[in-house]
Amino acid sequence: MERNEINEIDVGAGDERGQRIDPERRRGRAAISNRASRYDLQRVEENDGWDMAEERAVFRTSVALEEPRSVISRNTSPDLPFDRSVNPYRGCEHGCIYCFARPTHSYLGYSAGLDFETRLVAKPNAPEVLARELRRKGYRVAPIALGTNTDPYQPLERDHEIMRQVLQVLRDFRHPVQITTKGTLIERDLDILSEMADLGLVQVGVSVTTLDNRLSRLMEPRVPMPSRRLATMRKLSEAGVPVRLMMSPVVPSITDHEVEAIVGASAEAGAQAMNWIMLRLPLEVSELFQEWLESHFPDRAARVMARVREMHGGQDYDAQFGRRMRGEGHYAEMIAHRVKLAQRRFGLARDMPRMRCDLFAPPLGTAQQPSLFD
Repeated sequence: MERNEINEIDVGAGDERGQRIDPERRRGRAAISNRASRYDLQRVEENDGWDMAEERAVFRTSVALEEPRSVISRNTSPDLPFDRSVNPYRGCEHGCIYCFARPTHSYLGYSAGLDFETRLVAKPNAPEVLARELRRKGYRVAPIALGTNTDPYQPLERDHEIMRQVLQVLRDFRHPVQITTKGTLIERDLDILSEMADLGLVQVGVSVTTLDNRLSRLMEPRVPMPSRRLATMRKLSEAGVPVRLMMSPVVPSITDHEVEAIVGASAEAGAQAMNWIMLRLPLEVSELFQEWLESHFPDRAARVMARVREMHGGQDYDAQFGRRMRGEGHYAEMIAHRVKLAQRRFGLARDMPRMRCDLFAPPLGTAQQPSLFD
């Protein structure tokens, strides 16, 4: 991941590197603390006795602008059904405590805790750079994934509209795209999505972790309520856009009892297929998640982590391909079996139909390729 010059706007209170933050200062956020980036070479923690009397500012969202030279990221993971992705934003105001992408914020020198939810980075030139990359002579078309790291329809998109412009580029190039989101703002782009769906160029995965509004607010504080996401599934489906349920993650002893209910509600809302992932706790996510557990579910925190470690050979996380997404052992096998039965019961497929790649054609009318009709 290449980091270029970042121009900061309204940095605010996100630079604190304390331990647990006062609840009033982090209201509406999921992370309990804002520990230093693992790449910080110098960490200074000092208490002079005055901090107890000082009124500290709340953690407000700030935005930095980045102008990358490339936006298509490549991967060779056998666990993923795509080999390329685009992320218009870094960090995510949705603030899901379980988000496996939190550690990527450390590459910027930020914390994977509250910084990840409040110090965001937007890439306003992403559509322009994407178009340039798609025009390269050696480019070979395959579906591009959007929403693989942070949500392209998080609240920030309402003002910046980078995702909409990226979609316009992909539509103009007749390029297939897979989108994953929790954001109902995707409904704004139904005009583009339905046009692409008619050509077999788009699929959307809507993430539903729980149907419990209170639990959702605790785990994913700035995400639309579960019922609202199901309504988005229905609107996409009615517009002809193929929709997949993304049940991710399944959290042991917290959401695992909802597997069948989530699958059934999503099928009723128009989902054609589904995928699921077990809770993943890489790097800083483990400590942040355990702080959250102890704060909100102290009665079952030990049980949750025991299940997690049972699936990963006694560790909080196992990064090995083939194991990191689902885990191993009796509990993991039991959840996989329940998911399979629920899929069969509610008629959801495992895989979506293949998208078309044969329609790809860079549009005419650019300085590099003038239109005959200009």
